[in-house]
Amino acid sequence: MSIPGSIRRTLGLVAALLLVAALPATPAVAGGRDGDLPARHSLRESVTDENFYFVMADRFANGDTANDQGGLGSDPLVSGFDPTRKGFYNGGDLKGLRSKIDYIKGLGTTSIWLTPSFKNKAVQLEDGPSAGYHGYWITDFTQIDPHLGTNEDLRALIDTAHAKGMKVYFDIITNHTADVIGYEEGARRGYVSKDAVPYRTASGETFDDRDFAGQSSFPALDPATSFPYKPVLDPAEQNLKVPAWLNDVTLYHNRGDTTFVGENSYYGDFFGLDDLFTENPRVVRGMIDIYKTWIRDFGVDGFRIDTMKHVDDAFWQAFGPEILDYAHRQGKREFFMFGEVFDTTKSFTSQFTTRDRMQSVLDFPFQEAARNFASRGQSAASLSTFFAGDDWYTDADSNVYQLPTFLGNHDMGRIGGFVRGDNPGATDAEWVARDRLAHELMYLSRGNPVIYYGDEQGFTGPGGDQDARQTLFASRVPDYLDDDLLGTDATHAQDNFVTTHPLYESIGGLAALTKQHPALRNGAQQHRFASEGAGVYAFSRTDRRDQREYVVALNNSESAASAAIPTYASGRDTFKKVYGTGPQTLRAGNDGRLTVSVPPLSAVVYQANNKVAGSRVAPAVSLAQPTPAPGARGRLKVTADVGGSSFYEVTFYASVAGGPWRPVGTDDNAPYQVFDDVSDVRAGTSVRYRAVVLDNKGHTRESAVRSATVPAPLVTIEAPTEGSGVRGTVEVRAVVDPERATNVVAIERRIGTGAWTRVGTDSSSPAYTVFDDLTPLNLAADTPVEYRAVLLPGGLAGPGATSEPRRVRAAGPPATSATVHYYRPAGDYGDPPAAGWGLHMWGDAVAPEVLAQVAWDKPWPRSGVAADGWADYAIPLTDDTKPVNFIMHLPSGDSIPTTREPGGDRSFLPINNPEIWLIQGDPTVYTTKPAV
Repeated sequence: MSIPGSIRRTLGLVAALLLVAALPATPAVAGGRDGDLPARHSLRESVTDENFYFVMADRFANGDTANDQGGLGSDPLVSGFDPTRKGFYNGGDLKGLRSKIDYIKGLGTTSIWLTPSFKNKAVQLEDGPSAGYHGYWITDFTQIDPHLGTNEDLRALIDTAHAKGMKVYFDIITNHTADVIGYEEGARRGYVSKDAVPYRTASGETFDDRDFAGQSSFPALDPATSFPYKPVLDPAEQNLKVPAWLNDVTLYHNRGDTTFVGENSYYGDFFGLDDLFTENPRVVRGMIDIYKTWIRDFGVDGFRIDTMKHVDDAFWQAFGPEILDYAHRQGKREFFMFGEVFDTTKSFTSQFTTRDRMQSVLDFPFQEAARNFASRGQSAASLSTFFAGDDWYTDADSNVYQLPTFLGNHDMGRIGGFVRGDNPGATDAEWVARDRLAHELMYLSRGNPVIYYGDEQGFTGPGGDQDARQTLFASRVPDYLDDDLLGTDATHAQDNFVTTHPLYESIGGLAALTKQHPALRNGAQQHRFASEGAGVYAFSRTDRRDQREYVVALNNSESAASAAIPTYASGRDTFKKVYGTGPQTLRAGNDGRLTVSVPPLSAVVYQANNKVAGSRVAPAVSLAQPTPAPGARGRLKVTADVGGSSFYEVTFYASVAGGPWRPVGTDDNAPYQVFDDVSDVRAGTSVRYRAVVLDNKGHTRESAVRSATVPAPLVTIEAPTEGSGVRGTVEVRAVVDPERATNVVAIERRIGTGAWTRVGTDSSSPAYTVFDDLTPLNLAADTPVEYRAVLLPGGLAGPGATSEPRRVRAAGPPATSATVHYYRPAGDYGDPPAAGWGLHMWGDAVAPEVLAQVAWDKPWPRSGVAADGWADYAIPLTDDTKPVNFIMHLPSGDSIPTTREPGGDRSFLPINNPEIWLIQGDPTVYTTKPAV
């Protein structure tokens, strides 16, 4: 954690961070004197050596057909059971999972991760209809879904797994429940922001919930007056949820559906799912109590936490430490939690393990990097850049080695589907090789690898969500039966528990390799070599105790490639092959470089026969000037330069405003750096840093002190869009980094080159919004208008800050029509126009009478073809401030590019661009006429 810890937490770290025998027995505590700061080891706490198997119980094995309908009868729209439909229960259960547990263990699995298995709302008619087979529509948090079995079935599964040396992890949800709450104004309404309609207490006073998050008190609420929508329950469902507190409608946000961006990503309902008011301490306490029960009564070994990024920080700061402490007191010393933060930006994903005090998050950035390397054949150098960012996760009690890594999942799709889609026309052998290469990268690099069930059988599928949730038992779903599996002639029409499948054998082999050579799982990872373009990426893994280096080299090109790889070796040291194809023994050159040849689309691993040479004296260490971290204004980047090339660990310390030294974190690979979280320190405050280097023989040396200043927050305007047209009432929205509940932001406007005028202030986080009415100004079209956001001084904001100006223009009178121009070089638009290429459209911008005429088999036709060959489509509008959403296609055509244009669902905003241009085969929406 980057925040100063309590004495209890510090002493807990002492017990875990044992120094090498050569070090003096100096307690590893903060607050040491200048020149007397203890060295520390890079952490390997909780879990750094698990092999996860992620399984959806309904789609794995059917051990008991009697529970297929969940006791709800034979009607699929009531029971949710229909084995011929991919969106319904297919019949798998916990007994089936238990019956195939040796198959799972045979992959080298050490931990089974179950999708949510609590009782779900069986069917939500609004969603397809679809069923709760996936587990994310919970109504009862105290019992297993009857379609999957009973609580005793879960207990039996856990006991069996434990007897076989495996753990069981639960996928849990704190963000939402099933869609049970409706609104008096209608179901599934659009989101209403806190700035448009603030929350009100039961007595009618407005308040910002963020001012109370993480505190013991919270205002009393009234369903009739506190929310923008009045929440209501169907009489038959007033007591549906368990525990009973979940039936209190004031414990939900009640603001309508999210669009997954900005404020509403925290407060909005996911497609109607009831979004819990996690800022309320009653919800925090309720969720903690629910999940303590599953630890105490069933011996669950850890949690994967769904939708973590959609829950406020204060919730995690309370939930994580208390659950972990409780698990430890129940004897679960390796209890481990990791959250789903669906984002690929490390500056964002890392904040949940640093500022928010959680142990780990799923490594979504790794998934993207691994796919780019193994499936898309992108530059090996991009992996070097990717791994160099691992230090975002380094703090005093966690680091990147704890992150679960994965290649695909039940939401985004499978790695098998990715390699097929990324390499059309390739052979099955190439697809299997790329799939295997992705797994080699995952197993041999830092983190805890996750196998998504079925990937070991070459499952593919055309996409994510339901298309990536095939059954391992014989399927009756037509959409699954036409999948082409990798590495086999089998189909989904048969059971696929084949232990001789080439991918099953490869994954099991990688698990066995890393078990035999633990350094390949939790040894320090040091970047060594990267080709520019497709080719070799190499790194080393070194266990700090054994001090024996392993060199891992992967080749993502389609031909053999060689590289001279730097190592810790002394000249002429030998290495033996422990994995892959190549010479059994290699010898390093006089410069310590190991020349390795790697076959195409594969990996090799070599182990040094000698240990890393012992250091005679600790190297010199110095600090660069700390700077604001790119992409996270609440963190300072602190980098150490170490004058040597052996195995070292560097511990960073910080002292705020002359206070005691506290450990920031320890890095065990170059470049040595941390990203210190100073978001809880007042802007402008002085912070001092020191670094202590520990060599491989226990010698230490300290750097000189470097001083820095906590930077001012970064204020950014999100809306309106730069260069856009505005009229009437303009929503001006700003965000602040770092975000704090105490922020107060003023919005200022100027016309042309005039003076800045304040138009309003806002203190409701996380978005700061003012509605500016331009109507009285009677601005001529294209008059320049600028907005800026000013963070007012005070509190942790210090002297405050001002955003860059956002430049827009007065839009003039509303547009009553828009035009789409479409160009096909051959002029083959189709005749008559009604049978040719046309627009499928939707949204609030287009005139309703037009939308009433549009259907998939009857797109909006062209109005003519100009002399220069462009077809024109005239679109009557009712609101030019809303987007025109469209697809260009032939009637009923959905095949790209022959009957539908690429680019998916596209759109344009008529107030900004009433005319756009499209070109055959090009997904770009042009706002000026392109050359053709």
